[in-house]
Amino acid sequence: MMERPRILAFDIFGTVVDWHGSIAREVDAMKLGVGGAEFALAWRAGYQPAMQRVRSAELGWTRIDELHRMILDDLLPRFEITHLDETQKRHLNRVWHRLDPWPDAVEGITRLKSRHVVCTLSNGNIGLLTDMAKRAGLPWDCILSAEVFRAYKPDPATYLGVAGTFDAAPQEVMLVAAHHDDLAAARGCGLLTAYIERPHEFGAARPKDVSPRAGNTLHCASLVALAEKLGC
Repeated sequence: MMERPRILAFDIFGTVVDWHGSIAREVDAMKLGVGGAEFALAWRAGYQPAMQRVRSAELGWTRIDELHRMILDDLLPRFEITHLDETQKRHLNRVWHRLDPWPDAVEGITRLKSRHVVCTLSNGNIGLLTDMAKRAGLPWDCILSAEVFRAYKPDPATYLGVAGTFDAAPQEVMLVAAHHDDLAAARGCGLLTAYIERPHEFGAARPKDVSPRAGNTLHCASLVALAEKLGC
């Protein structure tokens, strides 16, 4: 039987917040002459390659805000968006601070908080995660980020860093995420894991396979369902 964790560490983009829908809605509202859904997917597609430039030491430590801006600056000419001034570009780049939570997120985290320490473990930077939590009403006990550990997931320093922060053994920490690769890396460091189904992470037109996979991972349809499974 799976042990009960003391700390729940949450992936954020896609797990707690709907990055695709949020960005698509803002881009459409800006009337940039491009499809918001397509633009959101293209922006996100640059995420892993940009972080890999940091992991490989091609770039020194660079926060996600700056990486998002680098990707955006490449995207705008590709989408033939040439009329934005610097203030408008900065506002658009900060859309990542304004992502909407999934409908179950606030209730689920609030219930889980009643019996567990709840914290972020995101590649997003601290300012981004703080702005997002303030706007969305996400009730974190603590905001942890790749920025704290100066390493991007799946570097073991991130997962083990959560345990170290709370003076806990790895098996006292559970990573909650909607991404199997993230969860596999956490299990490799000795953490417990919970998978959250987010079939529309990439939009309704690109449903994601969320069927259970082999492995010692709790599989839940939502964060409220995770709270129920953990007795919260």
